Amino acid sequence: MQTVTDIGTLIVRTPETLGGRPRLAETRVSVQRVAAWYKLGLNAEDIVDRMGNLTLAQVYAALTYYHANRAEIESYLATEKADYERLSAAMEPSA
Repeated sequence: MQTVTDIGTLIVRTPETLGGRPRLAETRVSVQRVAAWYKLGLNAEDIVDRMGNLTLAQVYAALTYYHANRAEIESYLATEKADYERLSAAMEPSA
C-alpha cells in the first residue's frame, strides 16, 4: 500500500525551536536555511545531497513555503546578514 504524505505537515513552527521560525518537521533545518542555499544557486537535489538527512519532498516543501511567504523569509535572511556583518566588523582588529 502506498503511503500518502499531507504536505501541510512538512513545515512546522514551535516557539522553543529556532525561535519559532518555520522549519522542516522533525528537524532543526529552517526554511530560511534552505532558501539561502537555493539563492546561492543550489537546486533541490543539491540541497538534499548537502544535508544528507533531508528528503526531496522536504526541500521542495521548504522552497514552496519560501516562494509563498517570500517577504517573511527574506526578512529573516536580511537579519541574519546584518548580524553576520555586525559580528564580522566587531572581530576586525582596530587600526
